[in-house]
Amino acid sequence: MSLALFDLDNTLLAGDSDHEWGQFLVDLGIVDRSEYEALNHRFYEQYKAGTLDIREFCRFSFAPLAAHPLDQLHGWREQFMRERIEPMIAPGARRLLMQHREAGDALVIITATNRFVTEPIAHLLGVEHLLATEPQFEAGRYTGELQGVPCFQGGKVTRLEHWLDTQPDLAMDGSWFYSDSHNDLPLLERVEYPVAVDPDETLAETARDRGWKQISLRETA
Repeated sequence: MSLALFDLDNTLLAGDSDHEWGQFLVDLGIVDRSEYEALNHRFYEQYKAGTLDIREFCRFSFAPLAAHPLDQLHGWREQFMRERIEPMIAPGARRLLMQHREAGDALVIITATNRFVTEPIAHLLGVEHLLATEPQFEAGRYTGELQGVPCFQGGKVTRLEHWLDTQPDLAMDGSWFYSDSHNDLPLLERVEYPVAVDPDETLAETARDRGWKQISLRETA
């Protein structure tokens, strides 16, 4: 069975769920607006520039998870999904997912955003497999630490390879990967069918140079 791999933020979503979660916490008054909002925006700009220190960002973004009990976090996340994520789903996302589902491909969301934020999004989109950055979870609480290899840049390739070792029926032959970001070039270069989706300027230029397909999921059918 072939793989259909999808980046999440600014690909299947018409926005960034990681940045939006931080802004959601600011807007609810859960974190300090002046300090947290500025750092959230700074990290997002670094991500777009390709200069993000993912471990530094994880320490920042996991701190609110460690500061609150799980039931409270889940309540906030349900509200976040309703108010911020459902309106953010790109118009063409479900149509593209259905095309690959009908083709018999195994659908996988592979994202740098952490599992706490992205797991319900994958469920909402009907995607069974999720590879995401993992916040450490022990004794019923998040610790604020990173667990394992962050699912970012070359780490996406590493995480995918490790996961495929546990999936004997899946292979990279005939695989697809859809992404908007030049941060995903390591994985785009590994698949048979790389597709740039509403790409950033750097990825758009690379796609043109290499003859990769470019599409938009922001347009309605």
